[in-house]
Amino acid sequence: MIDQPDRKVSDILEQALACAKSRGAEAAEAVIVEGTSLSASCRLGKLEDIDRSEGRDLGLRIFVNGAQASVSSTDFSRSAIAEAAERCIAMARSAPPDPYCGLADESDLTATIADLDIVDDIELSGERLRDLALETEAEALAIEGITNSLGAGASAGSGGLMLATSGGFMGGYRNSVFSLSCAVLAGEGTAMERDYDHASAVHFADLKSAREIGRGAGERTIRRLNPKKVETQNVPVVYDPRVSASLLRHFAGAISGAAVARGTSFLKDHMGKALFADDVTITDDPRRPRGHNSRPFDGEGVGNEALRLIENGVLRAWLLSTSSARQLGLRTNGRAARSIGAPPSPGATNLYMENGTLSPDELMADIKAGFYVCDLIGMGVNSTTGDYSRGASGFWIENGEITHAVSEVTVAGNLKDMYRRLTPANDLEFRFGTNAPTVRIEGMTVAGK
Repeated sequence: MIDQPDRKVSDILEQALACAKSRGAEAAEAVIVEGTSLSASCRLGKLEDIDRSEGRDLGLRIFVNGAQASVSSTDFSRSAIAEAAERCIAMARSAPPDPYCGLADESDLTATIADLDIVDDIELSGERLRDLALETEAEALAIEGITNSLGAGASAGSGGLMLATSGGFMGGYRNSVFSLSCAVLAGEGTAMERDYDHASAVHFADLKSAREIGRGAGERTIRRLNPKKVETQNVPVVYDPRVSASLLRHFAGAISGAAVARGTSFLKDHMGKALFADDVTITDDPRRPRGHNSRPFDGEGVGNEALRLIENGVLRAWLLSTSSARQLGLRTNGRAARSIGAPPSPGATNLYMENGTLSPDELMADIKAGFYVCDLIGMGVNSTTGDYSRGASGFWIENGEITHAVSEVTVAGNLKDMYRRLTPANDLEFRFGTNAPTVRIEGMTVAGK
């Protein structure tokens, strides 16, 4: 992978490490990341563009006198790599000491590179992607009541990563991703509404069809017509699966070892405590076959396994890189995310909330008045306090049934309270990197007119 004429990737990485060591680095790591993508977009039955992009970057991180620095380059020539190493050494010598920086411990490095089935070598042409985009939009426009289109798109991409360290680790992997999306409008003038649907998959055969995505976008949009206002009130709020995953992303940010070590997380004092109801389990699994964010090792070469973050409602683990683990007096659990021009930082991989026991209909059956959220707007979340306030649209629930559309409201609460009052349904699908079923949260404020 990532071969340059007459030079293997391993040779390029070894040269970068040798340049760093010869110029005074105590330790170093080098990474090469490549990516290729091809996409097509259309609107109202006409092709708008076909884009192709290719990228390849070298990242070098150097440790000198207890400090670190990182540089990146797109020039893989021997002279450019030598110059990059010299710049990085100079930067590291000027940087403040960091007692927690350094390569991962040798005992934590992965010994084998697992095959996670995350590469599909099928080649889709620009014409094939164009046809998929056109078909997706045509399916949406065929829905009665759809009046305009914001466009549809199809894309295919693949990439690879190879990491080497002065401690002797070298490993790499490849991955792929395919996607379809469509957004359309219904209604006229000031009564227009929009909605969308989208999907992605690691293997093309697993991608939802153009018909599913197009009709999904059209049908969702029609349902949004004629929204009504609601009074400000405290009611149960139900999150559709396409927005319930956002609650997990807030959770992942709060249990990042870096945030906990800085004291900037609203969950910093909650390790070992009940955070959710006792039937809630949240897992992060970097080894999930065909997972969107699957990887055989983390950004530092550390081995990784599925990790129960929440078990029976109780917080059991932080997301840790080597540096954040050292700050907390713990051992990394292989959650370092790789960046070309900056040190690795902890993050989730394939994060999901496990199914509950009730269907979505059963989850809503006893709600006399409530709000079903389909779309969220803005980022009104305070990561230090957990205060939560976001613009939302969706549907009103009356006597257990979804009724009229609702728009221009705000849902508010505090994430700690929201997590404790959360009940998951049993409709989990693994569609993206972060996934959750439909969830119900008691006692949230819906601010309307």
